[in-house]
This record gives sequence, structure tokens and C-alpha cells, in this order.
Amino acid sequence: MRRYGKHTDEDDVRVRPSRKGNRPRSSIRPKHEDAADGMVLTVDRGRLTCLVEDRVVMAMKARELGRKAAVVGDRVALVGDLSGRKDTLARIVRIADRTSVLRRTADDDDPFERVVVANADQLAIVTALADPEPRPRLIDRCLVAAYDGGLEPLLVLTKSDLAPPDKLLELYGDLDIPYVVTSREELENGDAAGRVREQLDGKITAFVGHSGVGKTTLVNALVPEERRRSTGHVNAVTGRGRHTTTSALALPLTESDGWVVDTPGVRSFGLAHIDPSRVIHAFPDLEPGTEGCPRACSHDEPDCALDEWVATGHADPARLYSLRRLLATRERHEGD
Repeated sequence: MRRYGKHTDEDDVRVRPSRKGNRPRSSIRPKHEDAADGMVLTVDRGRLTCLVEDRVVMAMKARELGRKAAVVGDRVALVGDLSGRKDTLARIVRIADRTSVLRRTADDDDPFERVVVANADQLAIVTALADPEPRPRLIDRCLVAAYDGGLEPLLVLTKSDLAPPDKLLELYGDLDIPYVVTSREELENGDAAGRVREQLDGKITAFVGHSGVGKTTLVNALVPEERRRSTGHVNAVTGRGRHTTTSALALPLTESDGWVVDTPGVRSFGLAHIDPSRVIHAFPDLEPGTEGCPRACSHDEPDCALDEWVATGHADPARLYSLRRLLATRERHEGD
């Protein structure tokens, strides 16, 4: 019989065995060679909806990945329950190297960058020609982020029945950016979706735009509701009759080998993470001319070699103007 209180002695004391003699934890991580390949469709509070073959699987990130986060568009390897049944959960054990990354910060002085989409081929910048008025500085910022992240840009101009597109297109003519112009009527009857779809076939396209430009209306036309239901839960809220995206969501295009990634409407597009020296890669006609530039050249200073490069006929002066305008967006507010 065990004794308690003042009558106890050392024989009655339970001593927890020392861990020093136990086998140490191994630093070797499992290879998970039988893991299945998948694609992240959306992320919601630590839960990731993934497409594995023809099934939608709910997953969480494995602890062994540490701080590395998976985002929409990531190619991942999963283990565990891959049935896709309700209340089942798989684990993401690997995240493949990314071919492109669309990143932004909340503001230009915010050091914390947010990866919006991974592995997208192109960025569709949706802008209304009126109601609301176009914001060229925001377009410029999106272009810089696209060029920096390895995405090809596409301009989608809506509401052409309210204002002509010529003036806005003139700003970007020297960048040779493909574009599609649509009207409100075309958005409503589906004609706009058909013309935009021609630019999306075989590609993963991220859509970005601020509130009221018709971005979500266009995405809804490209991917009907029944297609959304077959892909997984649509992470959205409905208020006052409006359907508003609250987090990035990848959706397969109808009758096309492509994907659309709908992103939340943006009020700002911070570029604190952008290294201006990488933007020049989007200007192959100007890039060779930077060899004579001083170290850390901003490409908009008296000693910049690009002025002589253009003056000697190697590139169009309008292209240099476009480059400098884009680089200057980090110094200006989007509403300027």
C-alpha cells in the first residue's frame, strides 16, 4: 500500500525516466515516394483545397515544411486520405519549384510581401474605361509585378459603351501588350467571355482589378456556376446582390484547356518587394544598353547609358519612356 503525507519516503516517489538515454530524433525526413501530385485551388484559414487527378481533396500543410506556405497555383505532393470524401484530410508534404510568382505588398513601405498566385502564365489586368474611371498608375504597378514575377500581361478593358479605349491604349501601345475591349452588353450576353477566352486557352491566367470594373462578372461568365460546383467550394460572400471574391480561387475554363485564377479586388498594389533592376528584363530591346550604366543605376539619371543607346538608334525612345514610367510607379501613389 502506498503511503502519503509525512509517512512517504523515496521509495514512494515516482521518478520520470531521463530522456538522455532515449534514441535521439532523426533529422532525416520521409521521402514520401508514393505521394500524389496535385494543384492548390484555394486556401482558407490553413485548409487547402487541391485538385488530385479528377478529385477535389481537402488538405493541410505538413509540419515538416516549416514556414514554407503553399498558395493558389502551387504544384504539390500529397499523402494521406486522397478520396475527397467529406471530413477527410490529406497532408501536403512537398511544394514544387515555382515557374512564376505574382506578389504584392499592402503598401510601398510594407516589407511583408504576399504571394497571390504561383505558376500562372499570364496576368489579366481588368480595367473599366468609365464608372469607375481607369487608374493608369494601378495598371502600371500590376505590369511591374507581372514583369518581375515572370507573367505575361493582358489588358482587359470593360465598359467601352461608356468611354472609348483609344486614350488608355495609347499609353501602352509601345509595350506591345495584348488587349481585349468589351462592353457591358457583351458581358451580359456572353460575347465578352468568348473573346477573352481566346487569349486564355492553354494558359493559367490570374485576373486582377479593383472593385466595380466587372472582373468577377467576367470570371463568372468564363466559368459557369455548375463548373465551379464540380471543382470545389467557391470562397465568396454575397452582399446587396453582389458576388465578391474574398480569396484567390483557381477554376478550370469551360471547353478549354486553361485555368482562371480569380483574385480579390485590390485597392492598392504595393511594390516594396520589387527590385527595379529586374523590370528591365521585360524590355529586351533596352536591356543590352544597360551594360554601360553605373552600378545600381535607376535608369533615370544623368549617367544612364540607355539615353545614348536610344540616341544611337538601338531602340525606340517611346520604349525608354515606358520603362521609366513603370519604374517610377514605386515612387508615386496609385491614385496620382
